[in-house]
Amino acid sequence: MNNFKRIFPFVIPYKKYAYMNILFNVLYALFSTLSFVSLIPMMQVLFDQTKRNTEMPVYKGIWELKKYGEDYLSYYITNTTDTFGVGRTLSIMVAIIISIFLLKNLCDYFAMFFITFLRNGVLKDMRNAMYKKTIELPLAFYSEKRKGDVISRIAGDVTEVQNSFLSILELIVKEPLTIVFTLITMVTISMQLTLFVFIFIPVSGYVISVIGKQLKRKSTKAQEEQGTFLSTIEETMGGLKVVKGYNAENYFNRVFQESTQRFFILSNSIGNRQNLASPASEFMGIMVIAILLWYGGHMVLIEKTLNGASFIAYMGLAYNILTPAKSISKASYAIKRGNAAAERVLEILDQENTITSKIDAVEKSSFDSEIEIQNINFKYEDENVLKDFSLTVKKGQTVALVGQSGSGKSTIANLLTRFYDVNKGTITIDGIEIRDLNLKSLRGLMGLVTQDSILFNDTIKANISLGKLDATDEEIIEALKIANAFEFVNDLPKGIYTNIGDSGNKLSGGQKQRLSIARAVLKNPPIMILDEATSALDTESEKFVQVALENMMQNRTSIVIAHRLSTIQKADLIVVMQKGKIVEQGRHEELIAMNGTYNKLVTMQSLE
Repeated sequence: MNNFKRIFPFVIPYKKYAYMNILFNVLYALFSTLSFVSLIPMMQVLFDQTKRNTEMPVYKGIWELKKYGEDYLSYYITNTTDTFGVGRTLSIMVAIIISIFLLKNLCDYFAMFFITFLRNGVLKDMRNAMYKKTIELPLAFYSEKRKGDVISRIAGDVTEVQNSFLSILELIVKEPLTIVFTLITMVTISMQLTLFVFIFIPVSGYVISVIGKQLKRKSTKAQEEQGTFLSTIEETMGGLKVVKGYNAENYFNRVFQESTQRFFILSNSIGNRQNLASPASEFMGIMVIAILLWYGGHMVLIEKTLNGASFIAYMGLAYNILTPAKSISKASYAIKRGNAAAERVLEILDQENTITSKIDAVEKSSFDSEIEIQNINFKYEDENVLKDFSLTVKKGQTVALVGQSGSGKSTIANLLTRFYDVNKGTITIDGIEIRDLNLKSLRGLMGLVTQDSILFNDTIKANISLGKLDATDEEIIEALKIANAFEFVNDLPKGIYTNIGDSGNKLSGGQKQRLSIARAVLKNPPIMILDEATSALDTESEKFVQVALENMMQNRTSIVIAHRLSTIQKADLIVVMQKGKIVEQGRHEELIAMNGTYNKLVTMQSLE
């Protein structure tokens, strides 16, 4: 139950619904018991077994309550029958029975009515908390986790936890109280018969616990497998061109079907164990009732220690225990499944976010002098990507980082934006260490244009205005003009209100990249980071994008990570990197004159 205790804070905002559910569950349990007790006087009237009592009984305290109730009932029946006839008495008895059953079912409805708000509220808040956590966690977390598995936890596991909460409230309130009230009434009717019932209840409980023993472990495996096939869906949908281009449909079909087959086997095993719970508990209950029929019948017919009407009501009460007992066994299985799901949900919610703002973090809205990178070391796993790397970028400068793949260029961009933190050394902006800056404030100073144009399935306006959520149409159009994108956007049927499809797939690569640049332009940050912004484009698209980049970089501090060297010849400083270290730096002409690594890279690209 530890996992559920930790999820309990999600219930607190909806506690009024929990209280109302408990209240109506208590009333349900009470009326459920009374509905069978009310049959006793009805049957006594039917079979003319009512003890005649013409004197109003006197209440003599709680210990005499049962006798007082029986005497008052016999007095009432005697008096009503003598005055109005037996037909009137029967009508009143039927009306009472109908009223009690109506109240019982109304209470059941209201209990479910209130718990619906609780369950759906918990589901909403947990899902929101999970999503908030997933977008707050650092990028390093997703280098190890499958995205599909995280989606499975937000969608499936949270729902499983929500369903388990209903089971818990049934388990601790409604069904146990029904059993308790029923047993108390059974004791008042016949202590001997009830002791008989108590002998068989532990046996029944043991059988049910044996059936459910392995359920939690198998539920965990099933939920993990669901994460696997959801990941396969997410990856294949994202890489559909590669799947089709390499005729790999059969391979991915096989991978997916193997996963769903494993899920099928696990689901069958879990389902069959759950399905066994209800018939097993019912069979054990019927065994108890069969023995009660034999033993109780002996008391009625031979010993004459119990009247027939009370015995029939008693049998109804005994059967009344079966339904909640079955529900408890089902609920206990749901809790085992929910516990497995809760572990997976809590694993995300408990995940430590290592990249956060300090409590006393500095707010900064402007960039005044320089970015200084001092002796930084960084590794993604075991091997150092950057080794004692140092660089100073003055305000207004355009600094280009060049080098072969794996030299650590993009890592610099990841560290400046604090997508990752350095292992050693410092990065400062205007003399303030970036880990001392408020994270939103730091990223507010920077605009980022990456090699992959990350766009969302929404309108052009919605995609660009991520840079400034309250931007007017005029501001967006101005940003599009600077990004050399207004012409093609204006030709679209709905202009900036055109939906660009999943990942912007309705547009060409150059068009998508110019929208990414427009987004950065609209944000209007003092520092611009361009991470291989033109490397994925054809020559014609590159010309359009290059003009857009030059427009954007005017009067700004820019750090350009470049693969195509033709795009950075006008840079104030070109830094040549190799295996995480700086091997050369200077302006384009100076580096060509050195006839070193940079000159070789330029020559190779010219030949290409």
